[in-house]
Amino acid sequence: MRSMFRQLVSRVRPILRAGPVLAVLLAPVAVAPSATADGAGAAGGRPVALAPNGTAEAVCADTPLRLTFDSAVRLGTEGRLTVRRADGGAVDTVDLADPATYQRLIGDARSDYGQPHRWNYEPVVVTGRTATVLLHRTLEPGQRYYVTVDPGFFLGHRGITSPREWRFRTADAPRPGTRNLRVDARGAGDFCTVQGAVDSVPEGNRAEVRIDVAPGTYREIVYVGPSRPHLRVRGAGAGRTVIGYPNNNLLNGDSAMADVPPEQSYCPRRVLPQPDRFNCWRAAFGVDADDFRLSDLTVHNLTPKGGSQAEAFRGNGDRIVLDRVRVVSFQDSLRIQGRAFVTDSYVEGNVDFFWGTGGVYVRDSELKSLDIGYISQIRNQPDAPGAVFVDTRLTRADSVADGSVLLSRIDSRFPASQAVFIDTAMDSHVAPEGWGLTGFDCTSGQDLRFWEYGSKDLSGAPVDTGERLSCSRQLSAAEARTWRDPARLLNGWDPSAESGHSHHN
Repeated sequence: MRSMFRQLVSRVRPILRAGPVLAVLLAPVAVAPSATADGAGAAGGRPVALAPNGTAEAVCADTPLRLTFDSAVRLGTEGRLTVRRADGGAVDTVDLADPATYQRLIGDARSDYGQPHRWNYEPVVVTGRTATVLLHRTLEPGQRYYVTVDPGFFLGHRGITSPREWRFRTADAPRPGTRNLRVDARGAGDFCTVQGAVDSVPEGNRAEVRIDVAPGTYREIVYVGPSRPHLRVRGAGAGRTVIGYPNNNLLNGDSAMADVPPEQSYCPRRVLPQPDRFNCWRAAFGVDADDFRLSDLTVHNLTPKGGSQAEAFRGNGDRIVLDRVRVVSFQDSLRIQGRAFVTDSYVEGNVDFFWGTGGVYVRDSELKSLDIGYISQIRNQPDAPGAVFVDTRLTRADSVADGSVLLSRIDSRFPASQAVFIDTAMDSHVAPEGWGLTGFDCTSGQDLRFWEYGSKDLSGAPVDTGERLSCSRQLSAAEARTWRDPARLLNGWDPSAESGHSHHN
């Protein structure tokens, strides 16, 4: 698998510059060591179980395909797995020797030029004895299919050639206009993937659609395009529903897109035209739609530490709400561009793990530092809203040293940025100077809005702010009361009033 990815990287333009690093990022997730000489099951080189299999019960049209062997399995370097209609016509093919196999369309994503954008992804994920095949597209509902597998697609496996061996049928689609959709990876819902449910919502949607996601782990890139506003995605609890993928800058960001024509790769709805050319594609869960709400689940970017910028959640629309959500990654974990409200949530990371352009109001949440670095980087224009953190807790991993983390940093391109911490409980990993500047100093940073009020340690004692950066400022009690109001930052929008999450101090 490692050698296959090295070959792939050298042949596919969008990941031309990723090099062996990409193999390192993905292979630990996708590859398990073989337990036999050829990596196939001992029972004649055949899988023990195929899923879905049989036509007695219909399955989701976006179902993954799974083969389970009686011992550890290894993926080959060539060969095809093909899904065919009952009449024999091919509808999707995973060809291990074809670089195009490692790309797919997701969520009708289109570039800033209106052209379809193709994402790099893993079509086959091998974990121990089980291989999961993630097709390039959702199948047609209400149809019968069968699957063939070439010999050698899995090392030592003689293949599946009979149209009677691996058959299944897909369920009918939900009725048009359905406003409540269910996602269940086990097949008990309308869809097996979150993206399948998102894609079923008509473009130009004007009414609220709720997508309930059952407990489970959903290993997928999710993208909600600007033509699908008014979605509400709700899990069964942050400890029970997890959406995640090892997406990152090397796989689908600046490094991967540098040689792809801008007509295919430039981000839509770019807030900052130059910095935001390609970095919209690297999140595990990305939203370019307005009026979006995410609640009661975890979004986890599975990229390992040091694996480049890797947003877990990226919100780039107006009126985005995160409520009781866990956002987990390392660098750039949560990115918000446009008006947003984050409440009762948890975000962890090490470098700029809360960032974007604002305005974003954060309340009753925990921001945990996993290493030395910076909690936030807010890049707003002069007089534009930034980020306000109210009643948050700043915590750290046990390995993070005292005085090794800054509340926020900014570079000279954004000298009027705003980051405000009000009544924040912080551990002693926050450095005495509090704030950082790159490429300029306080003599030219007089328009900065690095503000703070009522900071205390985790036991409730006041924090000594006497050594804070000289162009930062401590707010008065009256100013702090003003900025505690979400509508003050969000141009009259108060999502806490809309959702019933009233908050009084």
